[in-house]
Formats: sequence, structure tokens, C-alpha cells
Amino acid sequence: MSGNTQTRETVLVVEDDRGHRELLAEELGEAGYAVTAVASAEDAEQVLAQHAFSLVVSDLRLPGADGFQVLEATRAQAPAPGFIMLTGFGTIDQAVTALKAGADEFLTKPVDLDHLRLAADRVTEARQLKAEVRRYREVLAQGDGFHGMQGSSPAMLRLFDLIRRIAVADGSVLITGESGTGKELVARALHAESPRAEGPFVAINCAGIPEALLESELLGHVAGAFSGARGARRGLFTEADGGTLFLDEIAEMPTAMQSKLLRLLQDGRVRPVGSNEEIATNVRIVAATHQDLQTHIAEGRFREDLYYRLETFRIEIPPLRERGEDVERLALQFLREQSLARGLPERRLSPEALRALLRYPFPGNVRELASLMERAATLAAGEVIEPRDLPERVFEQAGNAPAATGAADTADAPVPGVADDSQWPTLEEREREYIQRVLEHVGGNKQRAARILGIGRKTLYRKLGETDPT
Repeated sequence: MSGNTQTRETVLVVEDDRGHRELLAEELGEAGYAVTAVASAEDAEQVLAQHAFSLVVSDLRLPGADGFQVLEATRAQAPAPGFIMLTGFGTIDQAVTALKAGADEFLTKPVDLDHLRLAADRVTEARQLKAEVRRYREVLAQGDGFHGMQGSSPAMLRLFDLIRRIAVADGSVLITGESGTGKELVARALHAESPRAEGPFVAINCAGIPEALLESELLGHVAGAFSGARGARRGLFTEADGGTLFLDEIAEMPTAMQSKLLRLLQDGRVRPVGSNEEIATNVRIVAATHQDLQTHIAEGRFREDLYYRLETFRIEIPPLRERGEDVERLALQFLREQSLARGLPERRLSPEALRALLRYPFPGNVRELASLMERAATLAAGEVIEPRDLPERVFEQAGNAPAATGAADTADAPVPGVADDSQWPTLEEREREYIQRVLEHVGGNKQRAARILGIGRKTLYRKLGETDPT
């Protein structure tokens, strides 16, 4: 059998009849489970005290004690394993008593082996589902994050600490990082943590305002200052007085406006367009860009003196691929938001979908993850997000990328990045490799593997080049 014992579900069989005990152990072993078999409730209690199991299959009638004693011992474990009660004296009363006591299934002897397999699969899968839901709730219950930013990775904890320390100062801040990392959230957190928190927070995207209007937007204008200026208007610097002005995409600011911004930072006074008077302002400047300002300086597109004026403090936001376990937490948060917004049952990620996300490099960072979860929540046929609900690029790029820093490396090995076409694997080879990975995940259980793969069992045997024994 090709199972990996580290990924196989573990089963404890408790049966005093040796022949029946061996039959049950053999059948469950062939179904892909790692089986331990004992003959009494006392032996079962000793084993349960030392090892964790996914499932316990116990006879009701045992020497010296009964299956209810074994059931009680399993309930003491956390998390409790699934439980299937067996008896040759099956009655409705016994079945009800066993189920009320916490058993998941009740089968009568002689046990139909196909029914046993199905019951074992059903109970262990339900247990896995409960564990996933419990873990997801624990992840989501870790609080609201830091001023709207979610993350518990070392990279984000360092970022939060840096924001707190810089916030108490009053110098200008330059926020850098890839597109989609949440630069405005960082700027808002700086404002909220600062002594200016009660003042206004004003934001402008320098790339979204035509050059001819940017000066008026920032500095304001008097009536008649230019064609169409029928009345006076306060600029954003004046509106942000006593607070924070966030200049996003600062690299796109025209050089002429850069000179005026530099003077304003030096003097703290604003002269509206068309006015001869200056207005004193008390504004903290927080600028942001995803571009390399040093390259812009070398090319004459950004003033070096303004750069150093803005970079009194600098914050570099880590990309999502360096944030490890934050990928899962953010994905679940976005799925919850989508579910609440649409009045849908709360969505969750299948293990396969989560592994793909952990391997994906996220060139669009958090913004891209939010879009992926919106798409997945829309397309998912049920409450579980499956790999088919994610775009193909997630799998194409994930295969060539390392897992997110700090996350478990559970996805495919990368495809060799070589120029020689002959060294690339064929589609058939990749398919077979994936099938083997799924088989390892389920401990060689072909029925479960076929269900995960979305194909029939006969098709699976055919793809493996084996003959279906049935």
C-alpha cells in the first residue's frame, strides 16, 4: 500500500473475539487506516491514555466491562475521536442509549464490511470537518487586528510595533511596499495612534488628480484664480490642519508641485492659488509609494531633497508572501465578510485550496487575496471553497513558488525552470504525480481519493494502471 503513515487516520478496534478483531483490523487497514486492536475495555483505556486516535470501533459486550466504558474514555480526550459501537444484540434501546452517550454510529453484528468502511469514512470526515471549523473559529477569534490590519506573523507584529513607536513623533513618514499591501491602512493606523488622532485624516491619490488641478486640490484657491474658479476653496492642507495628510502615490507628483511641497514642509505655510496671503498649517505628512524613488531621483523625476524630507521615518510593508500564516487568517476574514454581506452561510477553505493559497506568491498582495475570496465565495457550489473555485493562475504560479514564509510546505515540488523543453514533465506525468499525492494524503484509500479527485473509482484504477478488484 502506498500510504504515508503520518497522514493516515488512526483507528482503535476493541473486540474480544480474536477472529472478528483481526477481520475488522484487516478491513480497516485495507481501507487506508492505521489500526491498533485490543481485546478489552481495560486495554483500550490504557492505549487511549497514551495515544490519540481519529476513530474508535468498539464492541458493546466486552469481558469485565462494556463498550460504554470505552466510549466514556474516548469522551475524556480532546479532541474526542469518533466512535462506532458494534453489538450482536442490537436493539433500538441500545442504539438510542449509545447515540445519546456520544457514539457517532451504531452497527449490528455480523458487520457488513462495506457498511463499516462507509461508516468509518463518514465519522472521520465529520470529525475532520469539526476540527477545521473549530480551528477556523479560533483563527478568526484572535481579535480585530491592529486598526483594521489582520496579522499575527512576526513580520506584521514588527510592523505594528514600528507604527506605535513612529506615531508618537511628528516627523514626516514615507511608507513603501508593493501594490496592494495596505499602505493607506498603515497611514490611518499612524494617525489613530498619534496625538493627532482627534484631528482630521485627509487622503489624496496624487496619481488620480490631473496635474493642472493637483495644486488647487492641495493648496486651495481664491475666487477667480483660474477659469472656472467662481468661489474660494480650501485646499487639503488646510482641511487637514491639526491632523494628518496622506499623499498616496507620491512618485506621481509633478516636479513643479514637488518644489512647492518641499517649501511647505519647511515653512509650514500654505499659499492658495491666486492669493498673496499665506495660511499657517499644522499638518503631519505621510506619503506612500510602491515605486523605487531612488530610481526616480536618478532619472530626474523626483527631487532628492524632498525625498529626504519625507523620509524622516520610513515604513516598509512586507508583501503577503512573507507573512506566512496570515494568508489563512486573511482569507477566512474575507470569506466571512462576503458571507455576511450576502446573507450566505459562512464559507471555509478545503485543505487543498488552503495549500494552494499558501504556495501562491500573491503579486497583488492583500488586495488580490480579497478579490480571490470574493470570487470564490461567489462561485462555490457549497460552503467549502474547493480548488476549482480558484483561478488557474493560483495553481500555475503556486507550482513554481516557495510556500509563504512561515507556512507549512505542503504543496507540489516546483517544476524545473530549465530552457530544455525535454526536461519538463508531461501533463500525464503531472496528473499521476498529483494522484499519488492525494493517495498519500488519504493513506491509500482509493475510494476517498477518487472522491477528492472528482472521478470514479474505476477511472482512478485505470489512471494508475491497476485493475479494479471489484
